[in-house]
Amino acid sequence: MGSTTSCCVSSSPKLRRNAHSRLESYNTEPELSREDTGCNLQHISDRENVDELNMEYNPSDHPRASTIFLSKSQTDVREKRKSLFINHVSIKYHGSTRRKHSSCSTIFLDDNTVSQPNLKFTIKCVSLAIYYHIKNRDTDGGMRQDIFDEKLHPLSKSEVPSDYDKHDPEQKQIYRFVRTLFSAAQLTAECAIVTLVYVERLLTYAEIDIGPENWKRMVLGAILLASKVWDDQAVWNVDYCQILKDITVEDMNELERQFLELLQFNINVPSSVYAKYYFDLRSLSETNNLSFPLELLSRDKAQRLEAISRLCDDKYKDARRAAKKRSASVDNLVGVRWVPAILS
Repeated sequence: MGSTTSCCVSSSPKLRRNAHSRLESYNTEPELSREDTGCNLQHISDRENVDELNMEYNPSDHPRASTIFLSKSQTDVREKRKSLFINHVSIKYHGSTRRKHSSCSTIFLDDNTVSQPNLKFTIKCVSLAIYYHIKNRDTDGGMRQDIFDEKLHPLSKSEVPSDYDKHDPEQKQIYRFVRTLFSAAQLTAECAIVTLVYVERLLTYAEIDIGPENWKRMVLGAILLASKVWDDQAVWNVDYCQILKDITVEDMNELERQFLELLQFNINVPSSVYAKYYFDLRSLSETNNLSFPLELLSRDKAQRLEAISRLCDDKYKDARRAAKKRSASVDNLVGVRWVPAILS
């Protein structure tokens, strides 16, 4: 320990010269350009930018991209608005029931939130979105996938008509098909929204269109994946064979496998994308006069809402306390003013 020689003593001049000579010989080598080496690989940052650019045009991945079903439904908006105006005039002059509105003394709320959607009306909205996909599909037809063709893979033993791909299904027919699966499998309303996300992701990734010949198997595959991703106790493929008596387990397994491959195994649904689809479905319901049922805000319900708001307020207080402990720039400071709500 007291010795003057240790491992920290610099090496001898001879070793330094040898190391310096090796460095000089290394630096004298000419630098090869990217073209000389023949390496034209794209930089990783460039590839990430391209992926982000493509995601902005995919509504099932990016929250800022407009949903496909809402844009397809815009072609019928004028007719719907005209019919709504006629109905409004007839209601006004014939004394029919009017839509309920809130006032200072009464508050009407629908039993439908982004965290707990109404099951019946969510299925109706999802069925309406699928209906617009089929009705306003591209004329060229896009690519065809045999796994979704109901002629090649029928869901029942009954004979498929020869013109099965010529007649578009009605919105009620789509609703009955989806409602039957959700009722038998006891699926939630959130699963219906995720189902619509997977349908639009399939149409975008695989570059195919949904039509009268393939909409049932597309929706079935989307429900199959959504139930497994969203619900804790997922429905097994054999359980769907109990609902659809004439389908085999092997067919369900193959449908799931090819659906996942066409999705490129991307089954992630961010919360922002989920919220976007929820609010776009609400906009679709208002455009098509499919309003959610309104209920009068009772005292018990007001107390439950107040309890939930207090619980959320406590969580925000804890988050603000944790944020105060961290140092922040003055430019990033934002004053939040909390105003208590009065429920009578």
